[in-house]
Amino acid sequence: MNVTIGQGCKRIEVLQVAMMGVKGAAWLIVSVCLMGGAVAAAQHPVDDSFTVAKAFAKARQDHPDIQIASVVPEAGVSVVRDLVYRDDVGRALHVDVYTPKANKPAPAVLLVHGGGWMSGTRSHQEPMATHLANSGFVAVTVEYRLSPEAKYPAGMSDLHAAVRWLRANAGEYGIDEERIAILGCSSGAQMAALLGVMTHAPDYVADGPNPSVSSRVQAIVNIDGIVSFTTPMALKHENDPAKQPSAAEAWFGGRYEQATGLWEQASPLAYVGNQTPPTLFINSSQPRFHAGRDDYIARLEGAGVYSEVHTLPNTPHPFWLFDPWFESTAFWVTTFLERVLTPPGT
Repeated sequence: MNVTIGQGCKRIEVLQVAMMGVKGAAWLIVSVCLMGGAVAAAQHPVDDSFTVAKAFAKARQDHPDIQIASVVPEAGVSVVRDLVYRDDVGRALHVDVYTPKANKPAPAVLLVHGGGWMSGTRSHQEPMATHLANSGFVAVTVEYRLSPEAKYPAGMSDLHAAVRWLRANAGEYGIDEERIAILGCSSGAQMAALLGVMTHAPDYVADGPNPSVSSRVQAIVNIDGIVSFTTPMALKHENDPAKQPSAAEAWFGGRYEQATGLWEQASPLAYVGNQTPPTLFINSSQPRFHAGRDDYIARLEGAGVYSEVHTLPNTPHPFWLFDPWFESTAFWVTTFLERVLTPPGT
């Protein structure tokens, strides 16, 4: 596996060392950079149990004609990688910025990868980010802390910091700071929805860099992510005692019975109201990933807030990673964002 670390560093191979006493595919990444004879080491635990290649191998057993989605940047689209948006958590966290060819500030979308709150990388969102940049949006894929490194709410704090970074640097990257959306997939969709609704909660307090800058977003795109951890459907899967631990238990640091307050706090459904941004749901045919969705939509309708729902029949959970489903997903995302992020009077 390759990584790029720091300005002036060579791209090097990453040494993966199994962590003793940790179950599953948890690894210690050790990156070494030689600069003028000095050695700089950066390390954090990483779980590689969810990758595009592994998801593809599993999905094609039932769908042999699928292909991994790939999008080519159009002329004028630029990509700047490995920008540091936060460095106050023991290491630097990065974003990649995909900028469209534009002569005026464009709406921006922060893209949050999935992987059960414990795995995955921002590179999984590259096809969607490229599509969005080709469509006139500034698309930003984000690295955030996962459960092997830090429990909830650390990753949420990172996402809020990333939105604030976008606003603080809006002029440099051609972003219209009044038109920012967040898009997530699977566990990243739950996190995206939570950010979108939580900033309107009366007890919300910002932490991290740029605390005076707002992390509110103007639209939410939820691609097959639950919006409640406490519905019977969610508890059946996320609090399953046969899983030791479940992905949610690993993220919260305890089962529902042990950390009830955190499971409730992290459920976007708890905050939905007339301040909730317009929300798009794109779902697989797997009901467990719809937990809380119908109640969420009903509350939006009661509050007069726009929403859309699209369900792709006969699809595996990570459908957004593969063609032919990526094409429909990208179309719905773009048309929704163009609708809800269009400035008044245009």
